[in-house]
Amino acid sequence: MKRYAIYYTPPPGAFATAAAAWLGYDVQTARDVAQPVVAGLPGGLAEATKGARKYGFHGTIKAPFRLSDGFKAADLAQATRRLAAGLAPVEMAGLQLLDLDGFLAFVPRGDADELTDLAAHVVRSLDPYCAALSDAEFARRKPDQLTPRQRELLEVYGYPHVMEEFRFHLTLTDHLTPANQAPIATAAARHFNAVLPQPFVVSDICLMGEDGVGRFHLLGRYPLTL
Repeated sequence: MKRYAIYYTPPPGAFATAAAAWLGYDVQTARDVAQPVVAGLPGGLAEATKGARKYGFHGTIKAPFRLSDGFKAADLAQATRRLAAGLAPVEMAGLQLLDLDGFLAFVPRGDADELTDLAAHVVRSLDPYCAALSDAEFARRKPDQLTPRQRELLEVYGYPHVMEEFRFHLTLTDHLTPANQAPIATAAARHFNAVLPQPFVVSDICLMGEDGVGRFHLLGRYPLTL
């Protein structure tokens, strides 16, 4: 694996199955899945989810990073397992579908402060395992478009949307044109209506790996057991 990440991905069940079908890729099995047909959508759902598909259905806890010299994947897995054992599950009211600057995503309903705190703890705890950003990686984050605080976080943690800048979301699409948003949002609401978790509980964290062609795989699922 060329990069690793810590994500939330739903455990096996109806929600995970529906999410894998929506994106056309199941991170738990690393297999393609047939996607639903969305009427009146040029290019179909496959085109609207092309970028999101390789990551699989997930909510970022710690963004993708290269492993620091001196560490192996097994070291990271062991550290993630120990970390999860000292953290408590987080429960929120549910999920709601929102437009996030042109991307469709599910975000938590209700107070998500505990999840923000959990993510911050994961980022800090696993930071020693992360290699520093290369100049090219730093530039790809477009630091000139960030706030001063976001740039500071990018320099310290390799990602600008951490700590108080963290916003948990489960991405459903790439950036959509205004004409595509309505039919896709309607299709998403219909596709997920019966399986959205209520309450929404983050009961584990997942170690993910990015393969040579840019697809992410589930490497380990670690229960939050405090």
